[in-house]
Amino acid sequence: MQPRRASAAAAIALDCCGVLAFVIIGRHTHHDGDGAAGVWHTAWPFLAGLAVGLAAGRAWRRPLALVPAGLSAWLGAAAVGMLIRVLAGQGTAAAFIGVAFSFLALFLLGWRVVARILVTHRVTS
Repeated sequence: MQPRRASAAAAIALDCCGVLAFVIIGRHTHHDGDGAAGVWHTAWPFLAGLAVGLAAGRAWRRPLALVPAGLSAWLGAAAVGMLIRVLAGQGTAAAFIGVAFSFLALFLLGWRVVARILVTHRVTS
Protein backbone atom coordinates (compact mmCIF):
# COMPACT_ATOMS: atom_id res chain seq x y z
CA MET A 1 0.00 0.00 0.00
CA GLN A 2 1.32 3.47 -0.86
CA PRO A 3 2.20 5.79 2.07
CA ARG A 4 -0.58 8.29 1.35
CA ARG A 5 -3.18 5.52 1.09
CA ALA A 6 -1.84 3.91 4.25
CA SER A 7 -2.04 7.16 6.21
CA ALA A 8 -5.55 7.85 4.87
CA ALA A 9 -6.66 4.34 5.84
CA ALA A 10 -5.07 4.71 9.29
CA ALA A 11 -6.76 8.10 9.75
CA ILE A 12 -10.16 6.68 8.83
CA ALA A 13 -9.61 3.77 11.23
CA LEU A 14 -8.63 6.15 14.06
CA ASP A 15 -11.64 8.37 13.34
CA CYS A 16 -13.97 5.35 13.44
CA CYS A 17 -12.36 4.21 16.70
CA GLY A 18 -12.95 7.68 18.15
CA VAL A 19 -16.63 7.55 17.23
CA LEU A 20 -16.96 4.01 18.59
CA ALA A 21 -15.19 4.98 21.83
CA PHE A 22 -17.68 7.83 22.26
CA VAL A 23 -20.61 5.48 21.72
CA ILE A 24 -19.30 2.64 23.90
CA ILE A 25 -18.38 4.94 26.79
CA GLY A 26 -21.75 6.67 26.56
CA ARG A 27 -23.69 3.43 26.47
CA HIS A 28 -21.66 2.02 29.36
CA THR A 29 -22.22 5.19 31.40
CA HIS A 30 -25.96 4.90 30.90
CA HIS A 31 -25.96 1.12 31.55
CA ASP A 32 -27.34 0.29 28.10
CA GLY A 33 -26.69 -3.43 27.89
CA ASP A 34 -27.92 -4.63 24.51
CA GLY A 35 -24.44 -5.49 23.21
CA ALA A 36 -23.15 -5.01 19.70
CA ALA A 37 -26.61 -4.36 18.27
CA GLY A 38 -27.11 -1.49 20.69
CA VAL A 39 -23.68 -0.07 19.91
CA TRP A 40 -24.43 -0.25 16.19
CA HIS A 41 -27.86 1.38 16.68
CA THR A 42 -26.21 4.33 18.43
CA ALA A 43 -23.06 4.50 16.29
CA TRP A 44 -24.33 4.31 12.73
CA PRO A 45 -25.60 7.93 12.49
CA PHE A 46 -22.26 9.24 13.75
CA LEU A 47 -20.27 6.93 11.46
CA ALA A 48 -22.42 8.00 8.50
CA GLY A 49 -21.89 11.65 9.45
CA LEU A 50 -18.16 10.98 9.73
CA ALA A 51 -18.16 9.55 6.19
CA VAL A 52 -19.99 12.62 4.89
CA GLY A 53 -17.54 14.93 6.65
CA LEU A 54 -14.47 13.07 5.42
CA ALA A 55 -15.77 13.13 1.86
CA ALA A 56 -16.77 16.81 2.02
CA GLY A 57 -13.36 17.77 3.37
CA ARG A 58 -11.51 15.46 0.97
CA ALA A 59 -9.67 14.21 4.01
CA TRP A 60 -7.74 11.58 2.05
CA ARG A 61 -5.54 14.36 0.62
CA ARG A 62 -4.02 15.38 3.97
CA PRO A 63 -5.48 12.93 6.52
CA LEU A 64 -3.36 14.15 9.45
CA ALA A 65 -4.20 17.84 8.98
CA LEU A 66 -6.43 19.55 11.52
CA VAL A 67 -7.93 21.59 8.67
CA PRO A 68 -9.63 20.42 6.59
CA ALA A 69 -9.47 16.71 7.52
CA GLY A 70 -9.92 16.94 11.29
CA LEU A 71 -12.46 19.74 11.18
CA SER A 72 -14.56 18.04 8.53
CA ALA A 73 -14.37 14.69 10.36
CA TRP A 74 -15.50 16.33 13.60
CA LEU A 75 -18.30 18.44 12.13
CA GLY A 76 -19.47 15.55 9.98
CA ALA A 77 -19.59 13.09 12.86
CA ALA A 78 -21.11 15.55 15.33
CA ALA A 79 -23.39 17.83 13.29
CA VAL A 80 -24.37 15.54 10.43
CA GLY A 81 -24.51 12.60 12.87
CA MET A 82 -27.00 14.51 15.05
CA LEU A 83 -29.08 15.43 12.02
CA ILE A 84 -29.20 11.78 10.96
CA ARG A 85 -30.19 10.81 14.53
CA VAL A 86 -33.12 13.24 14.35
CA LEU A 87 -34.19 11.91 10.96
CA ALA A 88 -33.94 8.35 12.31
CA GLY A 89 -36.12 9.21 15.31
CA GLN A 90 -33.35 8.86 17.90
CA GLY A 91 -32.95 11.21 20.86
CA THR A 92 -30.97 14.44 20.74
CA ALA A 93 -31.25 16.10 24.16
CA ALA A 94 -29.32 19.38 24.52
CA ALA A 95 -26.87 17.87 27.03
CA PHE A 96 -26.22 14.94 24.70
CA ILE A 97 -25.49 17.30 21.81
CA GLY A 98 -22.96 19.20 23.96
CA VAL A 99 -21.28 16.01 25.13
CA ALA A 100 -21.17 14.60 21.60
CA PHE A 101 -19.61 17.73 20.11
CA SER A 102 -17.05 17.94 22.94
CA PHE A 103 -16.09 14.28 23.01
CA LEU A 104 -15.90 13.95 19.25
CA ALA A 105 -13.74 17.11 19.06
CA LEU A 106 -11.40 15.64 21.65
CA PHE A 107 -11.07 12.33 19.86
CA LEU A 108 -11.23 13.34 16.18
CA LEU A 109 -9.05 16.43 16.53
CA GLY A 110 -7.01 15.18 19.48
CA TRP A 111 -5.29 12.26 17.79
CA ARG A 112 -4.31 14.58 14.93
CA VAL A 113 -2.71 17.02 17.39
CA VAL A 114 -0.76 14.14 18.95
CA ALA A 115 0.28 12.89 15.50
CA ARG A 116 1.45 16.36 14.51
CA ILE A 117 3.53 16.65 17.70
CA LEU A 118 5.08 13.22 17.12
CA VAL A 119 5.85 13.93 13.47
CA THR A 120 7.33 17.34 14.29
CA HIS A 121 9.40 15.85 17.12
CA ARG A 122 10.68 13.09 14.83
CA VAL A 123 11.67 15.59 12.14
CA THR A 124 13.57 17.84 14.57
CA SER A 125 15.31 14.99 16.41
